Amino acid sequence: MPPDRSESVECQHQGMDILIVTPSSVVRRTGNQCTASQYAAMLRDLGHAVAVGSRYNGEPCDLLFALHAERSWPAIEAYRREGSGGRVVVVATGTDIYPDLTLKGSRSMWEADRIVVLQDHAAGQVPGPLREKVRVIVQSARRLADRPEAEEAETFDLCVVGHFREVKMPLLTARAVTRLPGESRVRVRHAGGILDERFRVLVEEEQRENARWEWVGELDQSGTAQLLATSRLMVLTSRQEGGARVVGEAFVHGTPVLSSRIAGVAGLLGADYPGFFPVGDDEELARMIRRFEVDGEFRRDLEEARAGLVVRFEPASEMAALRKLIEELA
Repeated sequence: MPPDRSESVECQHQGMDILIVTPSSVVRRTGNQCTASQYAAMLRDLGHAVAVGSRYNGEPCDLLFALHAERSWPAIEAYRREGSGGRVVVVATGTDIYPDLTLKGSRSMWEADRIVVLQDHAAGQVPGPLREKVRVIVQSARRLADRPEAEEAETFDLCVVGHFREVKMPLLTARAVTRLPGESRVRVRHAGGILDERFRVLVEEEQRENARWEWVGELDQSGTAQLLATSRLMVLTSRQEGGARVVGEAFVHGTPVLSSRIAGVAGLLGADYPGFFPVGDDEELARMIRRFEVDGEFRRDLEEARAGLVVRFEPASEMAALRKLIEELA
């Protein structure tokens, strides 16, 4: 039986009970977990009661926010089977929609009342009959650390922020910087947890053999902000990204980005962004890193592009989009 309209109106007035379901992980900070925490904080600020978990256990709620359509399918299925008449929002992330939508991901989207994607291109990955449900909500970022005053340093510091798993191509930057000439001052600091254990040995080997590359481990939010703020450039090497929240985090800390040319980043920055290189091309990445180090005009081009795009990552914009989404559903 559908919920009584008077109850729905009262719920809207008092705020909704919302459960955010996000996949569990062996590392402390995944993109999905960061998104879940950010949504929870914003939805609470909007007056809703919010809980976050890795599964649905039959607890009553007015709205289920499911992050990662494929891995959240069991929670969505259980919630619909409960028959409460509540609403479902599916947030599509990288492995849901790139390269193709999975069967479970598709089922989740068909069951959803709304589908949230994190950048413009992703809307086209959703099946045509479902696109009227789609809302694009770019993930925002807050500046947590100020960039220090520019000064001459022994090293020209770059950073990579990403966990070690194959889809991230995490050692591409390490390979690229071995191609740099001896006079280059480039140093790479890589922050991230090891999700695929086969990378543990590779990381240890890279640390021993590559004097330009350092693994700094998995950092918390403050540590990541400090790393970004003290780096001249961030490099993103993924094969696939749903929305690449770390791009916004870099931009708000004043740090331009070089990125593999993938839909999940082009959908945020536009196809004409000057910092793209071909996926997996460590030779071209090395050329662009060296150009960034020695070519002031190229650095200015990237900085101007960053400054023009940083407004996309304003928290107020994400908050307004979430408020509108909830109003549609309430």
